[in-house]
Amino acid sequence: MLDTKTPKRLDLHLIVDNYRTHKHPVVNEWLEAHPRFHLHFTPTSSSWLNLVERYFAEITRKRIRRGTFRNVSELIAAINEYVRQTNADPKPFVWAAKANDILKKVAKCRATLEAAH
Repeated sequence: MLDTKTPKRLDLHLIVDNYRTHKHPVVNEWLEAHPRFHLHFTPTSSSWLNLVERYFAEITRKRIRRGTFRNVSELIAAINEYVRQTNADPKPFVWAAKANDILKKVAKCRATLEAAH
């Protein structure tokens, strides 16, 4: 849909995570056939992306899972209303984890990944 809804004269730059699926041969073939698409990979453990994911998790936890929606329009309206309400009284996101705890988790995950390869 992105391809058909965007004017053909424009290139499309997509920011994606570093999952292997984005580098799969089938994806590469598709990208070669669609040269106006350009993938930009986020750095591993990119903190700004973690904040974006955290924001979507909050919307899911506080609004979507608590709701009942008869159609997509109702779901979109509920999400938009949640965003309006939170923007009316914004609060900064504060990291609760200590840096050392985060680094320990990263080291453990890295060791697990390296052991799998």
